[in-house]
Amino acid sequence: MEISVDLTLSPLQNDYETHVINFIKALRNSEFKVLENPLSTQIFGNYDALMPFLTEAIKRSFEDVDISVLTMKVVKTNRSDYEPNF
Repeated sequence: MEISVDLTLSPLQNDYETHVINFIKALRNSEFKVLENPLSTQIFGNYDALMPFLTEAIKRSFEDVDISVLTMKVVKTNRSDYEPNF
């Protein structure tokens, strides 16, 4: 099953930018399609492959900071080619 995942990482410390950049780079270096915008990062792929990857990527990110918030939305379809038609 294909999914789309919207992620927003918010490390609660002064050097948050470094941690956000490192997290996005880890996503970019994966086999999955990644799209970014100023507010969040989306990653798309097969559920059975993507979720274990995200579990490890999130864990590594959390290990590097004292406190961090990750907001995640999962959609059961691959929306990577979505284009508004209005």
